[in-house]
Amino acid sequence: MLAIKKARKLIETNPGDPAVQIIAALVLALESESSISVAQLYKLDDKRFELALEILNEWRLDRHYASKLRLLDSSTMVQALGQIPQDSPLPVSK
Repeated sequence: MLAIKKARKLIETNPGDPAVQIIAALVLALESESSISVAQLYKLDDKRFELALEILNEWRLDRHYASKLRLLDSSTMVQALGQIPQDSPLPVSK
């Protein structure tokens, strides 16, 4: 499965998850050609960090234009729901 499609599904199913909000922030930064803190990406667990790297790779290739638009819509929706501050740590699950 393509990383962009995986990310869209993750964002749509877990919009309140702080890690998902970081993935959404990455997508929005890529689309707007702005920046995202590497420290934010380092807060992700291994699986989601790998997804972030896959997104970067696919975005760079720019082969999945339609999928990117759907992912961008989902990411914008998550950001509208409330983005976590860049310096705040992710909550630890017990």
